Amino acid sequence: MQDSGTTGAGSKKALKDHQGVGVTEAQFDDDELSDASQRPTLLLVDDDETFCKVLEDALHRRGFEVHAATDVDAGIALAESIEPEYAVIDLRIGQESGLVLVKRLHELDANTRIVMLTGFASIATAVEAIKLGAVHYLAKPADAEEIVAALHKHEGDEFVEIKEKPLSVRRLEWEHLQKVLVEHGGNISAAARALGMHRRSLQRKLEKRPVKD
Repeated sequence: MQDSGTTGAGSKKALKDHQGVGVTEAQFDDDELSDASQRPTLLLVDDDETFCKVLEDALHRRGFEVHAATDVDAGIALAESIEPEYAVIDLRIGQESGLVLVKRLHELDANTRIVMLTGFASIATAVEAIKLGAVHYLAKPADAEEIVAALHKHEGDEFVEIKEKPLSVRRLEWEHLQKVLVEHGGNISAAARALGMHRRSLQRKLEKRPVKD
């Protein structure tokens, strides 16, 4: 993919997509990045095609050779083909879990730096993403600058805010559902049986965005 226009040195333009992804367009040295082989490879997988396209363009402008997919199978095929240096993976890809893709990427190359994106952030999935090989976990909406920073982040932040307020009962329920789902490999039917719930009831609860405290 090539940029359709040029900007003056040091100029920046704010862009927004329909989900609030803010990106900054910066000028790159043509001689340095014109050859795709000189760009670090990045795999982007998200089932929202519009979001994926906007983020693909934004990451390309930041010097990456981006390979995008909108389903798990295509993402795995690309991963096995290009063995990317970086990856940005959505947690929920259609009805499938992006954790499967994180695990496969780590199996292919343990040095691949993976950031997981999700609009359904939970403690359980964040922990599993890190255990499976992700280096960071960002809740949507996340802009391109945040994603690039996360890809290059090597250390934790000891100054991160610790909230005084305990989680609400509704949030605790949602976290518990996510934990059980992770324990059953993302299988909603198995998780529903373990919880003593109807599968559709669990699916409806999981489709709701988590309660904000």
